[in-house]
Amino acid sequence: MSLQVTNLTKKYGEKTVVDHLSFSMEKPGVYALLGTNGAGKTTSIRMMLGMLARDEGEVLWNGAPLSTATCNVGYLAEERGLYPKYTLMDQLIYFAGLRGVSKAEAKKRIKYWAERLEVEEYLYPNQVKTDSAEKKKTGLFAAKAPKKAKPKLADQLSKGNQQKIQFMTALISDPELLILDEPLSGLDPVNTDLFKGIIREEINKGKYLIMSSHQMATVEEFCTDITIMNRSKAVLQGHLNEIKKSYGRVNLSLKVEQDIESYIRQAGASIVSEKEFEYQLKVSGEQQANHLLGNLINAEIPIITFDLREPSLHEIFVEKVGEANDAE
Repeated sequence: MSLQVTNLTKKYGEKTVVDHLSFSMEKPGVYALLGTNGAGKTTSIRMMLGMLARDEGEVLWNGAPLSTATCNVGYLAEERGLYPKYTLMDQLIYFAGLRGVSKAEAKKRIKYWAERLEVEEYLYPNQVKTDSAEKKKTGLFAAKAPKKAKPKLADQLSKGNQQKIQFMTALISDPELLILDEPLSGLDPVNTDLFKGIIREEINKGKYLIMSSHQMATVEEFCTDITIMNRSKAVLQGHLNEIKKSYGRVNLSLKVEQDIESYIRQAGASIVSEKEFEYQLKVSGEQQANHLLGNLINAEIPIITFDLREPSLHEIFVEKVGEANDAE
């Protein structure tokens, strides 16, 4: 299986919002679409899925145009799209049916994902109430039979729990291609880890994932290949490890117990930030870093931390977007 996106373009009048975007996935993994707000990420995803008409370009899955007829796709949109006045269970069964999952099978899968995503109380309120009543029977008096709870509606849930339900709609068909637009936005740390665990499982199953996110640490954790977009254009593309390697080990974290700015200047390094003798430096490479290290050792200055590393994705992103903006 493979995904091929070629010259994807969208214009609104004279304004181009996606300008000839191309990328491909030849094997399972995670591809990241990164960019500033308004860079064109969500528009690109909507064009890929056929939700938005393309002015140019094509999207192929195994050599054929991508559609729900040629590929089992799961999609978690950035703008959450549950119907506020319909029960959660009815919506999940409906969305499963759209993807060809029978009602009986859908109910099994909903039960599984409700447990995994810890939303059973919203999908099975009467079962939860009955379980609670049974526990009360251990006292001197049996609890009265609980009133039957009404099915939950989407607008009765918190934003985070609505996000869990919508994640279920993306997963319920067991998709081959899973597209996640800002999947961790607005989640607390506990639920962030819950989502991450499920994403790892999907990766281990050999799925194809496309992820759009502003959280660079999360992208580094999951993604193998990236495109950074800025103002409709791709400004950097490729394998993340190769991109980082091309920059070299030019970021130096250094912590000491006294002011060493004179030694830093002497070595020709530049200070990015400094706080209580903890320095973030930019160096030209290992030779310059080792020169600084030698001078500190010769001066018998105690060194607590000396970490020479490649730039982070966050640093690369800021640099590439800044370069693109300066060039305009």
